[in-house]
Amino acid sequence: MTLMPALSVIGSPNKRLAILELAAEAEARGFAGLACPGVGGNLALCVSLAHTTNTISFWSSIQPIYLAHPLETAANAAHIAEVSGGRFSLGLGVSHSPMLDRMGLATGKPLSDMREYLASLRKSERSAGALPSILLAALRDRMLDLALEIADGALWANASLSHTPTQVQRIPAIRRESFRLANMVPTVIDADLDAARAIHRRTLGGYISLPNYRNYWRTAGYGDEMDSIELALAAGDRDAASAAMSNRWIDDCTISGSATRVRDRLAEWHATGVTPIAVMSSTSGGQAKAIRELFDLYS
Repeated sequence: MTLMPALSVIGSPNKRLAILELAAEAEARGFAGLACPGVGGNLALCVSLAHTTNTISFWSSIQPIYLAHPLETAANAAHIAEVSGGRFSLGLGVSHSPMLDRMGLATGKPLSDMREYLASLRKSERSAGALPSILLAALRDRMLDLALEIADGALWANASLSHTPTQVQRIPAIRRESFRLANMVPTVIDADLDAARAIHRRTLGGYISLPNYRNYWRTAGYGDEMDSIELALAAGDRDAASAAMSNRWIDDCTISGSATRVRDRLAEWHATGVTPIAVMSSTSGGQAKAIRELFDLYS
């Protein structure tokens, strides 16, 4: 039996109804779940998914903890869990400093802030109602360990396929069946690898500016690439930074290529014990076209 990936869906302005229709179709086609990234009101999209789908699981991936008070998040999460019949999971993360700084939001230490936020969420359960399962964005080991301690699963984004089994080994065998794991993996279906990789270079162009991601990729074995990227960023040379993003690195944390190559790569992610979340882009269209290309892959 072919294991299906989960699918990332974003409620883009003026395209939300179309995305909901695609989400319902993904359910009918047997996809593993729907992930709503932390952009464009993802909890609002999750409310809509509760009413436009019937059986598929879905989750925020992720809801930044600094955007809402835990009492408000608890009320929203409990509501979505209740009206969806328990299909919703709340994915939480600390997001990224540049975005939070632009919004003027004060942040602290990620691990302690996350621990305190979850404690406040759980205290709110009596008034909000039963909370859904909690998933933590856990790119690096310390947050993964915290997720093992206080949550029900862990989420990655742009993770390295070659490094992921090392992190999965941190999870005790007794927890692996119940502890949910998923990774948001940028995916482009196009036999022209150079064209597909060019899309990924743009997608990951913002992430290479984030120290926590560069530190993760160093640990994953891409120290030379990260050294070159840091030198280019320090010089303000974005072209050089993009050139430093090697194909070896791109191919390890994204998926590109023909239908067969993409399907095989998604299967490799499943083999690690981590459900791949296909974050679709296309060389010839927008989100809806890219999702249609993924549907064709499994038709």
